[in-house]
Amino acid sequence: MVEPADRPSTAGQRLGAPESFGVSTLEPGLRPAAQPPGRQVSIRVQMLDDTQEVFQISQRSPGKVLFDLVCVHLNLSEGDYFGLEYQDQRKMTVWLDLLKPTLKQIRRPKNTILRFVVKFFPPDHTQLLEELTRYLFALQIKHDLACGHLICNDTSAALMVSHIIQSEIGDFDETQSWQHLLHNKYLPDQDAIRDKITDCHRKHVGQTPAESDYQLLEIARRLEMYGVRLHPAKDREGTKLSLAVAHIGVLVFQGYTKINAFNWSKVRKLSFKRKRFLIKLRADPAQNAHHDTLEFAMASRDCCKIFWKICVEYHAFFRLFEEPKPKPKPILFTRGSSFRFSGRTQKQIIDYVKDSELKKVPFERKHSKILSNSGMSPQSSSFRSQVPRESAMSVQVADEPDSTRLGRRAECNGSEEPPAATSTTNGFHDIPAAPGSDPTQSRQNHHGTGSAPDPQFLNPESPSSEDSPEGSPHMVVNGNGSVNGLATGSIGVLGQSPEGRLLSPLTSPLLTDAGCVRHDDEDEARRKKFPTDKAYFIAKELLTTERTYLKDLQVITESFQSVAGKDEAFPDSVKNLISASYDPVYKFHQGFLKEVEQRLAQWEGRSNAHIKGDYQRIGDVLLKNIQGLRQLTVHLQKHSECLVELERACRSSRKAEAACRDFEQQRVCYLPLNIFLLRPLHRLLHYKLILERLCKHYPPTHDDFRDCRAALADISEMVLQLQGAMMKMENFQKLLELKKDLTGIDNLAIPGREFIRLGCLSKLSGKGLQQRMFFLFSDSLVYTSRGMTPSNQFKVHGQLPLYGMTIRESEEEWGVPHSFTLFGQRQSVVVAASCESEMERWVEDIRMAIDLAEQTSSPNTDLLSTSLSDNKLSEDGGAELESEDELCGSRSSLERQGHRGNTTVHVCWHRNTSVSMVDFSVAVENQLSGNLLRKFKNSNGWQKLWVVFTNFSLFFYKSHQDDYPLASLPLLGYSVTVPSESESIHKDYVFKLHFKSHVYYFRSESEYTFERWMEVIRSATCSASRSLPSTRKDLY
Repeated sequence: MVEPADRPSTAGQRLGAPESFGVSTLEPGLRPAAQPPGRQVSIRVQMLDDTQEVFQISQRSPGKVLFDLVCVHLNLSEGDYFGLEYQDQRKMTVWLDLLKPTLKQIRRPKNTILRFVVKFFPPDHTQLLEELTRYLFALQIKHDLACGHLICNDTSAALMVSHIIQSEIGDFDETQSWQHLLHNKYLPDQDAIRDKITDCHRKHVGQTPAESDYQLLEIARRLEMYGVRLHPAKDREGTKLSLAVAHIGVLVFQGYTKINAFNWSKVRKLSFKRKRFLIKLRADPAQNAHHDTLEFAMASRDCCKIFWKICVEYHAFFRLFEEPKPKPKPILFTRGSSFRFSGRTQKQIIDYVKDSELKKVPFERKHSKILSNSGMSPQSSSFRSQVPRESAMSVQVADEPDSTRLGRRAECNGSEEPPAATSTTNGFHDIPAAPGSDPTQSRQNHHGTGSAPDPQFLNPESPSSEDSPEGSPHMVVNGNGSVNGLATGSIGVLGQSPEGRLLSPLTSPLLTDAGCVRHDDEDEARRKKFPTDKAYFIAKELLTTERTYLKDLQVITESFQSVAGKDEAFPDSVKNLISASYDPVYKFHQGFLKEVEQRLAQWEGRSNAHIKGDYQRIGDVLLKNIQGLRQLTVHLQKHSECLVELERACRSSRKAEAACRDFEQQRVCYLPLNIFLLRPLHRLLHYKLILERLCKHYPPTHDDFRDCRAALADISEMVLQLQGAMMKMENFQKLLELKKDLTGIDNLAIPGREFIRLGCLSKLSGKGLQQRMFFLFSDSLVYTSRGMTPSNQFKVHGQLPLYGMTIRESEEEWGVPHSFTLFGQRQSVVVAASCESEMERWVEDIRMAIDLAEQTSSPNTDLLSTSLSDNKLSEDGGAELESEDELCGSRSSLERQGHRGNTTVHVCWHRNTSVSMVDFSVAVENQLSGNLLRKFKNSNGWQKLWVVFTNFSLFFYKSHQDDYPLASLPLLGYSVTVPSESESIHKDYVFKLHFKSHVYYFRSESEYTFERWMEVIRSATCSASRSLPSTRKDLY
């Protein structure tokens, strides 16, 4: 299929490609489509490394066949950023149309050389997910510098050339570098700045070729001429100008200076008529202006058509979610051009690479004298990836099973010190830095891990792999600065690099088994010794959740009170109130837990076996202790007062606020502090649900039924008594939590305001569809983006009061799937959801909130701070441009600090989903803990872990006695199913967690526990399919 052009090796071989199994625009794992029959024609293509390849195609093949052959030859999965250009018979440079037959476009194939070059330049190079793609982009920048297309000042030019030389010859050596510059031409006027180039090269010691590519693209993307191809034109006055197209819209240049830009959102139509190129703009409602039409004269009609085509393709590639469908053929006559964009859009490329598990192979750089093996997997170079770091070791480690890698880091002896996190191909992946992240810091974060980092969540988004992360799912590892308050200590702690730097919050902790891999025979033998009655497993759930609850109480009664007692910033009244309200409850539950443990031990026959009596029951223990718990109602009623007074103390004293913030960074505080304050109220709901299951299981004649029913009546009365305070405090706690996540809001937690929903939507602005975080309250809708604050806060861009708002679906109007328009009194906003069900949830909740707002008497409620409120309407102006720069710079904030890095807000941001207050209320009920056996997709053994499910996440411990979790896994976006037969999991009671390419298996001890884990995890992962209660009162 491919013939070498008088050379011993092909470009694909030099890039390390295996025998043609790349993908480009193809579906995963497929070869190019079969070519039409007919005579074969040789087409010569010049690659970006200046080598030429010959491809054989059928004379009737469309251009897509040739383009796919080139991408397959290079093993390039992100090929849609590139194109094939050539000079036609008019000596004009044009792009090969992928839909038309190649030979109808190239009349003299023997005398034509097509050039494989970059066609679409993304605004941020970290959107390029694979190292090979970034390498090819770096070659394009090198070519543009050499031919004078990329105009810049001497400093930028010298810096870029120094990175190119670093990637080609390595660290600076005066003689070698000087000789290399003499024999290679990187700039038209290179000799004039040769000294500057060598001075810059001295500073790149230790930088790998992949890092040099990253730095080169980082500098290039900030230049005004980055990716610009000028098309000469004149305005109506005859002034010589140039037109160009970029991801944001159509640009106008005078010389090499950009003098105007027409964003896609402002452009209504692009057309041409003879030699005139027309840009029709949308009317500006603010200025009552009519539709403007701008006219530019170009050299010929062909010039107009060439530029119009590339504009159409740029618009489709960067603005659409999927490839546009062909227009239906007219019956009588045609009107206008039938040309359309063919290929995947940028969004489809990113989703495809994130979802695929393409195995990456080492490749060799043609111009580089450095041995460079890339071990990056497609997952480790996911959405918004970090600076790639090449390592020969990464290839070796990536293919090892989890058990082998664990063996490298820790012995199976139950050691209390967990291993350092490694990036895996089948476990959770390290989150890459996002666009605009500090490459030096990213390298430090991942130094020594033996694998290349990637981009979304936390991410997933990453912000990588995503992730993400888009991001993609990841384990949250406790590190210095903590994730949700989990801090680390010494160097060897999970989630921390050897230098003591914090890894991404959503990384891949390969937890050491608390002990070792269990033997299946031992596990089966153990299981047969214990009771199999469902009532026993319900009682055991009471035991396991009570252990977790007591640990949560210790966070308040021991850890927090010890901190508050030493800090004079807390008023004595607050200290005394918390101590008086929680200490009696903690002491009571200590005794309750001992009784439950003794009863379960007797039930299992492990203790007091000589004492006669019926111990296979739990109702009597519950009845006795719930009656005792009723005596503590006065203390439980004060827990809401504790929350209010603590917030008041933090508001009045910055020292108290800082002390609480520092406490949340400790490992023991694995959830926001306010959640622990409400745990006793939540626990009442758990007792009620456990007793309901017991009463449903027992027949009325059972000895334990009467006690269980009496206990259920008592606990139901307590829940009813405290229900009002519980609902108010949940809402108040959520508002306080969101206040920490937002910057730019002064008065969020005020009486009467209710939180309804938060989540990700794409907002249509002057720059196109941009990811924004929306917060829906009972009186307003606030939209934000990730800011640059050290605590990863979201910066508020604007507020839409709900009073007088209307909502309309607008998918057909804007051509954006799942979009709807919000018409407010002061502004209108077009947003798009990620899927139809997500859009339906938002529309339903917004309409409900509008009805609530109409019933209030305060239509002009303003959430925003004064400074932000003045600028919040300039979404397409300078404020928005500034915020976009902040967004680029903030995507590495998760790398810099892990505090609050996996709050629900951040998980929704990277997983592109949403959560409502109803979901939070249901999650309060669905808390569970116990031992599970965990297995990765490609590992052999099962690891025993103590697992706690709460707050939409799984937290992993070595045992229930541990004070803090080793790692956590946010479950929003996951699906929970049963393994299929093809997965060869030949065990009972196994459920499977799956998110994109990430798969984990968990094994429970009984059918009851299996069903309970499935039930509670579905409540977090499948809230969309759950029939929600009509009111929150129905939850109780």
